[in-house]
Amino acid sequence: MPSSFALLSPAMMDSFTQEKTLLTLQARADCGNERIDRFLAKAFRNYQEPLSRSRIKSLILDHQLSENGSTLSDPSAPVKSAATYILTLLPPVDATPKGEDLPLDILFEDDHIIAINKPVGLVVHPAPGSPNGTLVNALIAHCGESLTGIGGVLRPGIVHRLDKDTSGVMIAAKTAVAHANLTKMFAAHDLDRRYQALVWGTEIDRDGSVDAPLGRSDFDRKKQAVTSKGRHAITHWHTLRSFPPFATLLECRLETGRTHQIRVHMAHIGRSIIGDPLYGRPPRAGQMPDVTARTCLAQLRSFRRQALHAAHLSFAHPVTGEALGFSSQLPDDMQTLIHIMDGAIATRARGKI
Repeated sequence: MPSSFALLSPAMMDSFTQEKTLLTLQARADCGNERIDRFLAKAFRNYQEPLSRSRIKSLILDHQLSENGSTLSDPSAPVKSAATYILTLLPPVDATPKGEDLPLDILFEDDHIIAINKPVGLVVHPAPGSPNGTLVNALIAHCGESLTGIGGVLRPGIVHRLDKDTSGVMIAAKTAVAHANLTKMFAAHDLDRRYQALVWGTEIDRDGSVDAPLGRSDFDRKKQAVTSKGRHAITHWHTLRSFPPFATLLECRLETGRTHQIRVHMAHIGRSIIGDPLYGRPPRAGQMPDVTARTCLAQLRSFRRQALHAAHLSFAHPVTGEALGFSSQLPDDMQTLIHIMDGAIATRARGKI
């Protein structure tokens, strides 16, 4: 079967400069609508260095692919017939992040795993925009020689993530066996994960569930959305406190673990999380009944991150089988939101006496 692409020089069109390598090919007219990352992985499978689909996807997300001279940053974009593609390979870097002596709030640690209370603002993995100062950098420095190697690299095994601006309990593996078993647990949802979230409004059942599939938004590739093409996702909630007319404090339990799951599901039922920069839908001042309420609303609207906290994680130890459970109190900034609402509610109550 003929290939669906044509290489533009006998040597994979390697155009070398001191800083990068350019790989160029042209799709044939009958190439179809295959995903560009899969298409390129096939095209360059015999290149002189490994070019896996995951690496190609990372390069595309890092804006290192052009299509007919224009940058293409969506790995799932369909291949265009007869288009010319140029993939830029950046100079190789050390695959292992450097350890950095950063403060860690450690909840538990043994030879196999470490549990930490992640603060707001801490990125989990090094990335092009955040190469240093991440949780991985901190764990490498802290764990040191106790890391026995995962995938042949001395690094911590991150099996689940929290967004940069979500705080709370996280677990990481220190050994290959712990990493493999934790990965299976998370894939099978064989653990208990509970979050606390402050959501806008108080018109919500005391207990409930959202069963709605999640996938990438058709309108904004940075966002997730409820879509029939998405993956199965279920979030259960229980009301902890109500702060009329402003907000509700919910405990959310994940039955599945999709990207931005709680944030999207809460927005889907009209109760988006306070401060959420992607999915937030705060009420307007005109919806508040009086000056005190409108003043409080303005303070709540100034909160600059999603008011979401990973409050509890329990599971069986991935090596010993011991039952483990770790909890974390709400961070100070979320406690401040509650204090602001309590104060406004008390002021309004006194005004009605």
